Amino acid sequence: MTSLSHPVPRRAIIDTCLAMNGSGINQGSSGNLSVRVEGGFLITPSSLPYDETAPEDIVEMGFDGTYVGRRRPSSEWRFHRDILKARPDVDVVLHAHSTFATALAVHGRGIPSFHYMVALAGGDSIRCAPYATFGTQELSDHAVAALEGRLACLLANHGMIVLGKTLKGALALAVEVETLARQYLHAHLLGEPVILPPEEIARVAEKMRRMTYGLPPDEGAAPEDTARLREA
Repeated sequence: MTSLSHPVPRRAIIDTCLAMNGSGINQGSSGNLSVRVEGGFLITPSSLPYDETAPEDIVEMGFDGTYVGRRRPSSEWRFHRDILKARPDVDVVLHAHSTFATALAVHGRGIPSFHYMVALAGGDSIRCAPYATFGTQELSDHAVAALEGRLACLLANHGMIVLGKTLKGALALAVEVETLARQYLHAHLLGEPVILPPEEIARVAEKMRRMTYGLPPDEGAAPEDTARLREA
């Protein structure tokens, strides 16, 4: 009997998909997830509920579009392939139809820097890619462009895409993007939100980067100041 390739990431993909649905950012068999492996990537199958998915159902694909396995790959395999090819800095692509991000996307609206946490997505905005039919090369091209220099984008009339180095990190960012979308929509109830300037988002991003690497977020910051920031 032939052993299953990449058993650990296959199981981790399923667990992350279940967590994605459990967190409320996805429903049923919608959305999809991929992880880079040697020579290609693993991706969730088409139209199979996550609670019925076994490791053998996860599809292994090459960057030439070929695949092996007992299931067909997600219909969105093109943007997973193209993003992973274009972005060697990431290893995970997560796509979800979360409620608040999709509510913005159906209006063709991204998320501007109304809150400093937008910096987590890699820039001073989370762009919304133009609409194209699901599963098409056109949609993939739009997604790759919207993700340039970013770790997340919205897809018009569709949902969100989030990138990460790990499954855990991608899921955490997806939850954060959905939270930002909800906050942005609620903020509009009181009028147009104040938008932070690009230079402030750049400063925030640098502070976040330094904290990630265990360095003081500000030059000359005292250790106790750094500790307080981490607890905030």
